[in-house]
Amino acid sequence: NQPTAELYQVEVDDQFPYWLYAGQQDNSTIAIPSLPPYNAVAGASAFWMAVGGCETGPAVPKPGNPDIVYSNCKGRFGVFNKKTGQEMQYYVGASNMYGHNPKDLKFRFQRVSPIHVSPHNPDVVYHASQYLHKTTDDGKTWEIISPDLTSFTSETQVISGSPITRDITGEEFYSTIYSVRESVLKKGLIWVGANDGPVSVTKDGGLTWEKVTPPDLAPGGRVQCVEPSSHKENKAYIAVYRYLLNDWHPYIYRTDNYGKTWSLLTTGENGIPEDNPVRVIREDPLKEGLLFAGTESGVYVSFNDGVNWQPFQQNLPITPVTDIKIHHNDLVLSTMGRGFWILDNITPLRQFKAPEIAAPVLLYKPEDTYRMRYKSTEKNSVPHYPPTGVIIDFYLKDLLADNLKLTIYNNEGAIVRTITKKEKKKDIKANDTDMATPTFNTRSDPTVEMKAGPQRITWDLRHTKPWDNGKGRRSRGPMVAPGEYKIELTANDTTVTQIVRILIDPRLKAAGVTENDLKSQEQLALQIRNLLTETRQIAEKIKVKRATIAKKTEVGKASKHMQNDDKTLAAIESELVTKKGRYMTPMLIDQVRYLYSMLDRADQIPGKDAFDRYNELSGKFEVLKIDNEKLLSKISRK
Repeated sequence: NQPTAELYQVEVDDQFPYWLYAGQQDNSTIAIPSLPPYNAVAGASAFWMAVGGCETGPAVPKPGNPDIVYSNCKGRFGVFNKKTGQEMQYYVGASNMYGHNPKDLKFRFQRVSPIHVSPHNPDVVYHASQYLHKTTDDGKTWEIISPDLTSFTSETQVISGSPITRDITGEEFYSTIYSVRESVLKKGLIWVGANDGPVSVTKDGGLTWEKVTPPDLAPGGRVQCVEPSSHKENKAYIAVYRYLLNDWHPYIYRTDNYGKTWSLLTTGENGIPEDNPVRVIREDPLKEGLLFAGTESGVYVSFNDGVNWQPFQQNLPITPVTDIKIHHNDLVLSTMGRGFWILDNITPLRQFKAPEIAAPVLLYKPEDTYRMRYKSTEKNSVPHYPPTGVIIDFYLKDLLADNLKLTIYNNEGAIVRTITKKEKKKDIKANDTDMATPTFNTRSDPTVEMKAGPQRITWDLRHTKPWDNGKGRRSRGPMVAPGEYKIELTANDTTVTQIVRILIDPRLKAAGVTENDLKSQEQLALQIRNLLTETRQIAEKIKVKRATIAKKTEVGKASKHMQNDDKTLAAIESELVTKKGRYMTPMLIDQVRYLYSMLDRADQIPGKDAFDRYNELSGKFEVLKIDNEKLLSKISRK
């Protein structure tokens, strides 16, 4: 009933939708998409795949070619090809390390030996023992570009587990490099952290190195994470993990001068508790000073470059967070025991203001959103995929009146959708299946809540749905075409607006579907929606009128004229409404709904038959209205 994978790290690729990669304890490496790339018969769990290496990872996709994954298995480097399903092996040193005293080894690789691809050249890959290794030909040849960057103290160079219980695998080596990152701002500016304490930096691609360990940091701790700033070359962060030495203090340091001096950002009193060790620190690539820390018991955020921290747990379980990536405006986590987690869209955090200075009503600018079709999953499913749509974040300083609403307009100023507070009525189930059409997914409408504080809702990229009486099968509104849309938030006497761009799914472009095709589909779908609304409304009026006549007939008060009206109404109704029974013949409303469903199954330009069928059905409805105009008018008046 919950994800339980123990993941050592998380990497992400650059395909759409992007995938997550990791090594998972007592299993294989794993790759899984952030959103469903297609419908799988076996469900969302069918997307999982192993990508070389083994339980320890990491598994690092090659930028520009996600079919290639650089994987590790306890120091053994491999290149996995998704297309062939094979992993080519290129071990540095090609020597079996098991059963050795580490002081006698040429290269010391520990279980989670880092792999890092240069942000400046996807063909440059770094791998680390006690030395930093570099390849430019996918591991066929390696060069050493550093001296031993560890402490390498003699008392720690013993056979793992001895003298009590010797570790027969011999892979738990001390004095190895644990974290490697090259700056995105400067080629050759590389930061390295070792699992026995030292921090090192090179500014020239490994020609010269400096050890820049914070002087107040006690020796021996694991430099779990190095994080070069995305905003300033001379700035970097480190997270040091000393829990295994019975030191539970959180250690996050920042330097603003290439490691000459360091500032401790975790005092134990500025937000992260004294007894909560830190495993990872990441800086937002777009907003300087927005930091995320993964600790032994969850996530913390800082809006002021580590001066203060606050919990950012949300619905994340209390669990060790082993790694963090910020990718496509998402916060992507790996955990030790609860699998992967993604917080979609952190753009509101980049616009955050403290509650005491925030405006009474604040609508955050939404991120550009890709227009996608996929089936969301239930919240208790593993993995859980959220519904597609635009994430809308807003903030209300105080409890407001009942006129709170969100209105979405297209670029011509027409209302696309209005979202208001939740009404007290039974919601339909999230994914309904209609065997007659044959499939038609429906979802409860988004609503806003009458409460103070932050709110987040998802607009499902759809127009207002066809009218229904709330008793039968309900349909979704047509999907909007790509373009710009205005979101307007009204609360009391305050109105604020933001613009959101809806982008075409890049996979559609590759398949030959254009934005004009989608606009044509939207236009026809709106025409069919309006026809469905009109036919349903007339059928409802007829139903109500016939019910009134039936009641009068029961008590003997129905005139002959009424009885004749009822026969005429029954004839109209039989043209509109499908008669219930075992072998039903779909009438006009169901025929319109069938056509509406056909147009909502994929992103495409409608076929000629769709236009012809709409003209045919609307023509039939017009004839029905003209032939019975007087009677329908009388029904409306009564």
